[in-house]
Amino acid sequence: MAELEVDIVAADGKVWSGSARQVSAPAADGEIGILAGHTPVLSVLRPGEVRVIPGGGGSPQRWTVEGGFLSVDSDQVTVVVDAARPVAPAGR
Repeated sequence: MAELEVDIVAADGKVWSGSARQVSAPAADGEIGILAGHTPVLSVLRPGEVRVIPGGGGSPQRWTVEGGFLSVDSDQVTVVVDAARPVAPAGR
C-alpha cells in the first residue's frame, strides 16, 4: 500500500515526521482526510484535532491544534500550525 510522507510543524519546532497511511485534519470548510494519491490541495485549518495513522502499523497519533494550514502534493503532506498539544490515547 502506498504511503504519505508527513511533516507536522508548529511555531516552536517539528511536532512529528514520518510515513503514514492516512492524515485527517479540521479544514476550514469541514474535516479533510488524506490518503496516498490525493490530488494537490492547500487548505486553511480551523481549531480541532489532527490525526495521523502511521505507516506500518502503530497507534494513531493525535494533536489538538489552534489553526494553521495543510498542504498536499505528490504524497507529501505538510501541516503547519500555530501550536499543537498531544491528545492522550483513550483509556489513559
